[in-house]
Amino acid sequence: MHLNPYGEYAVLLAQSLANDFPLDRDGILQRTRDFGMTMEFAMGADDHVLVRGVIDDWLAVVDAPDHQARAVLLNAQMAAETAYPRLTEHDDEGWHLHYRDESQTLAHVLRAVFSVGTALHLTTRGMHRLARCAAGQAPGDPCTAVVVDVTRNGRQQYCSVRCNNRAAVRRHRVRTGQSG
Repeated sequence: MHLNPYGEYAVLLAQSLANDFPLDRDGILQRTRDFGMTMEFAMGADDHVLVRGVIDDWLAVVDAPDHQARAVLLNAQMAAETAYPRLTEHDDEGWHLHYRDESQTLAHVLRAVFSVGTALHLTTRGMHRLARCAAGQAPGDPCTAVVVDVTRNGRQQYCSVRCNNRAAVRRHRVRTGQSG
């Protein structure tokens, strides 16, 4: 039974946009297609700038200091942009739910999808499964990438093997008294 079509793809799309924001609206649209969104978006003035704002607001959720603050931010985003869930059928996808009104602009749709998807991801997998890469917590490490933990064991901390390896080398050097 598949009850959460918004959770994983939506939060992974938000992560992708946060970690590598496209240069223009067409780049954003291509990324939505790459992550399986087939719907058409109403053209809005300043879509690129407004989607950047959506991502910045989503990053506030990522960077929230605790689970309660994260929930408050997500609740506000869902209240601002989502609508009553509605059944829809388009693009040969079969009947499914949308958490937005029809004919909304790209920024409105993405805010609705990201907020509902992130809420579903965190409530079904765990409130801790969204963070910045742990490598960036070390002094001098520049990584600020977002990590969406979709692992089975719920312990993903690094955005890449490269960051994981850098952190392992740092830990090894501390244990053995070597300097960098």
